Amino acid sequence: MDSIKSGTLAVVEIRDTNSRTRVLVGSSLIDQVGKRARKQIAGNTCTVITDSHVAPLFASRVKLSLTSAGFKSTLITVPAGEGSKRLKQAETICEKMIAAGLDRQSFVIGLGGGMIGDLSGFIAAIYHRGIPHIQAPTTLLAMMDSSIGGKTGVNTRAGKNLIGAFHPPSLVIDDVDVLKTLPRRQFNQGFAEIIKHAIIADAKLFDQLQSWQASGALALQSLIKRNIEIKSKIIAMDEYDRTGKRALLNFGHTVGHAIERAGSYRQFLHGEAVSLGIVAACAISVRRAGLSTKQRDVIVHLLQRFGLPTHLPKNFRRRKILDAIQFDKKFEGGKIRFIVTPKIGAARVANNITLDDIREAISEL
Repeated sequence: MDSIKSGTLAVVEIRDTNSRTRVLVGSSLIDQVGKRARKQIAGNTCTVITDSHVAPLFASRVKLSLTSAGFKSTLITVPAGEGSKRLKQAETICEKMIAAGLDRQSFVIGLGGGMIGDLSGFIAAIYHRGIPHIQAPTTLLAMMDSSIGGKTGVNTRAGKNLIGAFHPPSLVIDDVDVLKTLPRRQFNQGFAEIIKHAIIADAKLFDQLQSWQASGALALQSLIKRNIEIKSKIIAMDEYDRTGKRALLNFGHTVGHAIERAGSYRQFLHGEAVSLGIVAACAISVRRAGLSTKQRDVIVHLLQRFGLPTHLPKNFRRRKILDAIQFDKKFEGGKIRFIVTPKIGAARVANNITLDDIREAISEL
C-alpha cells in the first residue's frame, strides 16, 4: 500500500496478490469520474448502478462525465435501502445489462452508499464471470469502509452478506464534497467505523477524535485517507479472511449485524447498529479480555460525542438479536469468532466467548 498526496488530491494504492485498487480522495471528483475511469479501464461501455436517493443528486453529472470521456453508459436505479441488496435485484440488474449490450469488456460503476457498493460489486464479480468495478461512494461510511477490501455481497432472509464474492474495485473515487448532501444522522454513522478502526489499531487516532471537528474538506480528506490506510493494512495481512487477522475489522459487528436484522434493517442505520455492537463488545472485553472500565467508558463517551446510540430502546426485542446472531458468518463449527479489545489501539480474536456472554452484554444495552 502506497500513499501519495498531490495538491489537494490524496491517492492510496492498495495492492494484493491478484489486483490493485487506486483510491482517490479529494474535492470536485464527481465530475471527473469519466476522466479518471479512462485512465484505468480499457472498455468503452459501462453501467452506473445507483439508488433512488442518490440518482437525482449525482447520476446526471456522472453520466455527463462518462460521455465526455467517450464512454457509453447505462443508468440503472434501484429503490434505496437494504431491501434492494438481494439476489432477485442482482438478477434484474444483470438482465438489464444484457439487454443494453454490455459484455465482458464493459465495467460497472457503483454510485451510492454501502448497499450500492456491495450490490454493484457483486454484480461486477458475477457478470461474464467478472468485469471491472469502480466505486464512487457518496457516504462517509462507504468511503473509508465498505468500498475498501473487495468484499461484495447480497443479503438473505437469514442474514447480511451470506452470498458474495471477493472482487476488489479497480478504482475508488471519494469526493468529499458530496458529503455535504448527507443528513446529519447519515454523516454521523460513518464515525462508528472510524471509532472502530481507532479502537482496534490506532490509539493516536482515538485520542485525536476526542476533539476532532469537521472544519472543511481537507480535514475530512485526511480522516478518510487515514482510515483507508488502517483498513488496508489489516486486509493485507489476510486478503481472503482465512487466518483471522482480517476478522479484527468485525469488532462490534457480531452484535451490530444482529441488531440490524432484529430491527428489520429499518430501525437502525448500519453505523448505529455497529455503535451498539461496539458497546456490547466492550462489555465482553471488560469481562474476558482485560479492558479497563475506564477505557470502556471513554469509548462509550466518544460514540455519544458523534451522536451514535449506546443503548437500545427499552421495548426492543432483545431475544431477536440472539436469534439473529446464530446466523452470523463468524460462527465456525458451532463456535463464534468474537473480536475483543484488551486496550484502545489493539484487538484480538477470542474463541472462548459464549452465547451467555453475548446475552449478558445485550441485556446491558
